[in-house]
Amino acid sequence: MTNTKEIISKLKEVRDEKGLSYNDIIKLMETKNIYPVSASTLSRVFSDGSEDLSFNYETTIRPIAEALLDIEEIKDDDDMDVQAMKSLLKYKIKVIEDLEKELKETKALLAEEKVKYHEKLDKEREEFKKRTDFLTHQIDLKDKRMDQLLEAVFMKDQKHDELLKLVLSCPARTKCEE
Repeated sequence: MTNTKEIISKLKEVRDEKGLSYNDIIKLMETKNIYPVSASTLSRVFSDGSEDLSFNYETTIRPIAEALLDIEEIKDDDDMDVQAMKSLLKYKIKVIEDLEKELKETKALLAEEKVKYHEKLDKEREEFKKRTDFLTHQIDLKDKRMDQLLEAVFMKDQKHDELLKLVLSCPARTKCEE
């Protein structure tokens, strides 16, 4: 497949052959309803040494090529280089469109997977909350039982102390000792 350097070189040739100015190219793009490229961008693309610069193919090179090469129609009177260039550009456009479609589908699948993932997380959070609530309730019951047991131990100790006092203060106890 051709690279951007070759396309820029061919665009320069076609522009020189047709004697087009930047305004002529902009008007050509407007009449063909092609994504507009500014005059400053055109001047950078057609400047000396621009083949070695980096341009965005989709927003810069493709619109200029569509306007200058009329890539939608391969004519018999086009020389072999132009025909090859048009064919390659059409192929490149098709590949880009396919990749854009694939990207859109991938984004849709990703969004769907995100929804599923968040639903799964929500379920896990709900289950975790239920388990946490259950365990909190169990801890509360344990604390209540411990309080009851401590109260029972305290009551037993109190009764034990009362019985001990009664035994120690019993009048019959002193008579038995004598």
